[in-house]
Amino acid sequence: METIKKTKNFKTVYSKGRQAVNAYFVLYAMPNNTHATCIGITVSKKVGNAVTRNKIRRLVKESFRLMGADIVLGYDIVIVARKAVSELPKEGRFRKVDKSLTSLLARLKLLKTGETSG
Repeated sequence: METIKKTKNFKTVYSKGRQAVNAYFVLYAMPNNTHATCIGITVSKKVGNAVTRNKIRRLVKESFRLMGADIVLGYDIVIVARKAVSELPKEGRFRKVDKSLTSLLARLKLLKTGETSG
């Protein structure tokens, strides 16, 4: 999986992509006309300090790594973390993040038929 790094690419996905929202994340997805899935993760300073933001970023990356084969190819996906993620208790945080992202991907029909990781 590749990453989205340029602001221009993030803005394109925000404006032209479809979105799904839950308590922990906002997920934007847009077809990219390639056979690769590109992922961008945004964690605002409102969510917490640098340590907290990086921890959330790592949780999201790990969740996507584990789901890798189940995600439909050919999309740019941007995940925006909401403040509620930083307020999750440390016990079971990854499970909640994974379940949350899986449900958003399923809502946008970005998971291959009937497969979920959580």
